[in-house]
Amino acid sequence: MEPTPEQLAAGEPKGLTPDMCARLRGETPEELSADADAFLTEFAPPAPPVPVARVGGPRGVDVASNGRGTVSGGAARYREKHGIDDEGRREERRPGHVNRNPFAENGYSME
Repeated sequence: MEPTPEQLAAGEPKGLTPDMCARLRGETPEELSADADAFLTEFAPPAPPVPVARVGGPRGVDVASNGRGTVSGGAARYREKHGIDDEGRREERRPGHVNRNPFAENGYSME
């Protein structure tokens, strides 16, 4: 349904779209304007949520203040944890050692 010029004149200054303006009812410009105000109060979009201020809180062990909370300290802990030397090489593994999940279960059995 197309809005009339009177409906557009009453609704567009209040921020209504042409489809919304087509739904306005009234005989005079004052009645159309009052209907546009009523439309806005009934179908107004919800207010945006208020942002919550995020403040400190408990920090993990990797963000400790023991002097190792720097990027280089984190890189050193990563190398230590994964067995990487300063040149980026991993330590050699024992032959025959396979890194498997000890909790994995076979989904089938061999007969």
